[in-house]
Amino acid sequence: MKTYRLRTTTALLVGISAFAVQAVASEPTVVPEQPPFPAQGKITYVPRDALIEFKALPEYNEPDWVTEKFVKAGKLPPVAERLPKEPMVFKTGNMPDGVGVYGDVLRHVIGGRPEGWNYSAGQTQGWGGIDIGMSECLTRTAPLFQVEAADVEPLPNLAKSWEWSEDGHKLTMHLVEGAKWSDGDPFDAEDVMFYWDDNVVDPNVSPLNGATPETFGEGTTLKQIDKYTVEWTFKDAFPRQHLYAMAYGTFCPGPSHILKTKHPKYAGTTYDQYKNGFPAEYLNIPVMGAWVPVAYRPDDIIVLRRNPYYWKVDEAGNQLPYLNELHYKLSTWADRDVQAIAGSGDFSNLEQPENFVESLKRAADEAAPARLAFGPRVIGYNLRMNYSANGWGEPDARAQAVRELNRNLDFRKAVTMAIDRKKLGEALVKGPFTAIYPGGLSSGTSFYDRQSTMYYPFDIEGAKALLEKAGLSDTDGNGFVNFPEGTAGGADVQIVLLVNSDYGTDRNPAEGLVGQMEQLGLKVVLNAVDGTKRDATQYAGRFDWLIRRNDQELTSVVQNTTQLAPTGPRTSWHHRAPESGTVDLMPYEQELVDIVNKFIASNDNDERAALMKQFQKVSTTNVDTVGLTEYPGALIINKRFSNIPTGAPIFMFNWAEDTIIRERVFVAADKQGDYELYPQQLPGKPGDSGPSN
Repeated sequence: MKTYRLRTTTALLVGISAFAVQAVASEPTVVPEQPPFPAQGKITYVPRDALIEFKALPEYNEPDWVTEKFVKAGKLPPVAERLPKEPMVFKTGNMPDGVGVYGDVLRHVIGGRPEGWNYSAGQTQGWGGIDIGMSECLTRTAPLFQVEAADVEPLPNLAKSWEWSEDGHKLTMHLVEGAKWSDGDPFDAEDVMFYWDDNVVDPNVSPLNGATPETFGEGTTLKQIDKYTVEWTFKDAFPRQHLYAMAYGTFCPGPSHILKTKHPKYAGTTYDQYKNGFPAEYLNIPVMGAWVPVAYRPDDIIVLRRNPYYWKVDEAGNQLPYLNELHYKLSTWADRDVQAIAGSGDFSNLEQPENFVESLKRAADEAAPARLAFGPRVIGYNLRMNYSANGWGEPDARAQAVRELNRNLDFRKAVTMAIDRKKLGEALVKGPFTAIYPGGLSSGTSFYDRQSTMYYPFDIEGAKALLEKAGLSDTDGNGFVNFPEGTAGGADVQIVLLVNSDYGTDRNPAEGLVGQMEQLGLKVVLNAVDGTKRDATQYAGRFDWLIRRNDQELTSVVQNTTQLAPTGPRTSWHHRAPESGTVDLMPYEQELVDIVNKFIASNDNDERAALMKQFQKVSTTNVDTVGLTEYPGALIINKRFSNIPTGAPIFMFNWAEDTIIRERVFVAADKQGDYELYPQQLPGKPGDSGPSN
């Protein structure tokens, strides 16, 4: 405080506006305009009903080898008997290259490693689109990037239709009748209720993408009406927003007939045995997705083969998928980009900015095997502070003191003002790729409003003054501020920053942040762990700060909207309640919760837009999250593939693996390669060591 008053006095004495500059720097201003960047591919917008419908067709087809080797040999029923009464039909008019042909492989390269196949209990499959290829959810959102704005609502999927009660508090969902898991077991309401009752609602289970009861609205219940009907009951009227939460990745049921054999409620096991009962070596796990895992070699590859019971077709009656096989080479995320550009991999979401320049150079060559197209700046990184002061994660004295600081607006303003975002961006990639991002909604969402986005400009001296205002000073002269006497022993303020070690792009801004915070006088220590441990540590609340790449709630707003604020005890990524407790909301957080709940309840587009402007202003003014940098991504895909929609973003409602609708992607007969590792084979029995020959 003393230093700040002296600066003020000097300004007044000399009649210069230094104090005014300081005051302005300490107050939020509208975020600077982003630098121009080449436009994304032009999207062709269509109504929702132009994409799919459910109906029976006169006849159905499948690859000839399936009929010859499996149906005629008595190993499989005819394809018509394996399909639902009314399968999902993709409309030809929305398929960029029309009806496809069977064959070939989509080769992925990923940096993650699979824990196992129990998605419902929190096991990661390694990311990179594996879980999306295996899972199907009640609704679907990824293709909505091409749906006209006035018609945006999640697409039917496992729930083929639904209707609201007159008062809007009940939603009746009708499941696809006659659909089957990849092992032939019927899919029905039992699978839906097992996922809800014994995974989402069970406090001892944490599904992979963090689904909790509050994800679907506080007080929401779900019950079975009959074999193919379930009924939701909501506290609010007509909360259509929750239809988005019923898509990937928070309502994708697992095979109850398999998972129940390990669940404590049914098998007398422990929750740890349930979660880890289906390791990566357990192959042929039943799925509702288009492909089934049939081979796994640690640190080498995962292979998925076509699901003979897949319940979607094209308008010619061809059972999907067209592609017989998916590969996931287990390498690094950076290598994924390199191999996609080189042609040894087929697909990549180019999201690692350190690869941007070289990728552009390679793709510019006419002989390059892959095409590359950048989209909007939808990849953003936020520093999130743990705001729980009432016990989430059982903090020790130091961690508790840090949380009290996190809840101090002057402290948060000091942190955000001490970040040179331009340098952070340039450390990732040179050129007009990165942009200043103060936090809050992504600039790529249609709900983004620049005038409502408040930014505290880089001002290290002003930041230091705010630290002093927050009661922090360097009492031992070692360059780092200390806790006040009587708090955490008056030691240096040491903050542990949780970061994902799997991605260089995550570590890079984290390391830059450590250096910039040192200039402020804060000692930040990295806790860099792999993605699996990062998720577990975050969900348990054992962190001071964490760096997290933006999720759907910030890039689409209409999906996972409850996660925009602590609307429930376990909805926020960085502020949750301890066991049997409540979220200790700060006043501005309560304001955010109220805004989000009004947004969810509203069906007025103008009102919803106004509410998100209000949300953005409250969020960024109060530094709810500390934005670090924002940049575009690009879709890299081998030129031999057809039915790739123009302008597909790499991440908006979901990742591009789902956005391009892989089950309709095909390779023309004259472009197909000899890449299949298990030709003319189908998945084996659950738990078998490989495919069925």
